[in-house]
Amino acid sequence: MNVTIITAFPGYFRDFLSESIIGRAIRRGLIRVDIEDLREHGAGAYRQIDDYAFGGGGMVLMPEVLEKALESAERKKGSSFVVAPSPQGDLMSQEVVETLASRDHVVIICGHYEGIDERFIKKRVHRELSLGDFVLTGGEIPAMAIVDSMARLIPGVVGREASVSEDSFFRGMIDHPHYTRPSEWNGQETPETLLSGHGANIQMWRRSEAVERTIARRPELIGRANIRSYLPGGAYGVLVHFPVLDRNGEKTTSALTGLDLSDMGRSCRTYGIDRLLVTTPLASQRELVKTMARHWTEGAGGRVNPDRKEAFSRIKTFASLEGAEKWIAGREKTCPLLIGTTACDRGGAIHWLEAKRMALRAKRPLMFVFGTGSGLHDEVLSRCNIVLRPISGGFGDYNHLSVRTAAGIVFDRFFGWR
Repeated sequence: MNVTIITAFPGYFRDFLSESIIGRAIRRGLIRVDIEDLREHGAGAYRQIDDYAFGGGGMVLMPEVLEKALESAERKKGSSFVVAPSPQGDLMSQEVVETLASRDHVVIICGHYEGIDERFIKKRVHRELSLGDFVLTGGEIPAMAIVDSMARLIPGVVGREASVSEDSFFRGMIDHPHYTRPSEWNGQETPETLLSGHGANIQMWRRSEAVERTIARRPELIGRANIRSYLPGGAYGVLVHFPVLDRNGEKTTSALTGLDLSDMGRSCRTYGIDRLLVTTPLASQRELVKTMARHWTEGAGGRVNPDRKEAFSRIKTFASLEGAEKWIAGREKTCPLLIGTTACDRGGAIHWLEAKRMALRAKRPLMFVFGTGSGLHDEVLSRCNIVLRPISGGFGDYNHLSVRTAAGIVFDRFFGWR
């Protein structure tokens, strides 16, 4: 991590760069942070760095002074990605921090007074960033926040690296509560689970608390969170071939296709779905699934394409949806939450974000049900605990995705990694 901070107040950073985690990381050579004093590039004998704003107002940092400071920084450390903290900037997020941390050289320009001349921003600043909807006296405090948040991503900076991946926002959720000694303080007890020494139960408690906090305090974060590790049970995909609809809206049994099995199996493997369950009442079709699976898991196909082997190893067949549901219930020791999908508008169907919150609150294994043919018959949808609203995009006047494409989209919405 290589950062240069351009500021008119270099003393601001003296303790920040020498103390605590950041100071240790700099001394160990894990990160490098240099300060470029803007006043050293000021104009005239008085090293002027700002002037009155045209049209009236306060003082504005001058573009030629900023240009000289930036050129000085780049002569020393090479070309840079330039960031300017500003109330008018994009809101900082974990994704932004990760993007900055991937750059070879980041220059942070600290505005002051009324800010930075707009011409310099348009010419040299790649991104303006804001910490939130409030105003500070200058860009120095945001610069510290940017450096600190980037540094935590560098291996070795944080002593326990697992802490980084468990922190708020890294997995999409905010963090769980923390407790230390004494176990009782001012009449408030530490949760018994944390005192039990049972690692699995502690992990489950922490994830459950993280879910509840996120839903209560920052529900908008659920949309970008991968909820797989926050579920107390498994997640399953079910590809139904009966009862489904034909093109005339009549009940029918559809034929399976190898492409559906292959692509959905790969989606399940990608998104951490435990199994892809294929249901069809036709014994010949179930045998065909097993034959294809053997080819890719035990035969020549698996040796040629190990990735396809992984995908097909997750497929299991059943004669009915009820049989698949019963198998999951037996495996999980509790009934799954059935989440149905449809390409047509249906009363009671809900948005996937709301479904995601409901799935987290239910604390049950999830069973995503997808229909072949022209979609699931009402007999299936009426049994589902949740029915998702149709996937829509573009102008919303065309909705004829293949089931394998729809499954990938649904899995990504629930289990995508931010």
